[in-house]
Amino acid sequence: MRFNLSSHPTTPSEIVKGIEVQHEWKERDTLWLRYVVDCPVDKLTLPDPANRERCDNLWQATCFELFLREPGAVPYDEYNFSPSSQWAAYAFNDFREGARDLNLPEPPQIELDAGDSFFALEVDLTLPPDRIYQIIRAAISAIIVDADGNKTYWGYHHPPGDPEFHHADCFAAELTPPGAA
Repeated sequence: MRFNLSSHPTTPSEIVKGIEVQHEWKERDTLWLRYVVDCPVDKLTLPDPANRERCDNLWQATCFELFLREPGAVPYDEYNFSPSSQWAAYAFNDFREGARDLNLPEPPQIELDAGDSFFALEVDLTLPPDRIYQIIRAAISAIIVDADGNKTYWGYHHPPGDPEFHHADCFAAELTPPGAA
């Protein structure tokens, strides 16, 4: 399945034509995502390669995000994937409250792909066993920094007001793990 992200109305992009996100369940607990940015790759600012490790504040540079929660529930999880190969995973009790590191069964596997007119980040994300629900509500987003330092916010759905990917209205995508009844 594919999701098309749009830029937030307050942060239009001069260079990015669109972002498409594909997803597929590789196993009941492993989600594959491919974020494809339609733009001249030389017009992007990408973080330098780094060790594949947990790192905070990845959203301050070009970063790809996924927020997941059980339908009707308030707690949610946030996952950040950087082109540097660094990543983050947090659990929240409520809207931006109670943030703590979320332990993952294994670090996400991040791969990059690029051409003259696109940049893609692929990730294999193994979810903790207690985070696999019959249906999973998702907020899919990206933060893109261009070569001039302009930052744009992309999401599958944007709530009114400033860019805010943690907002409950952003959880507009639905993911169904295999074997869900």
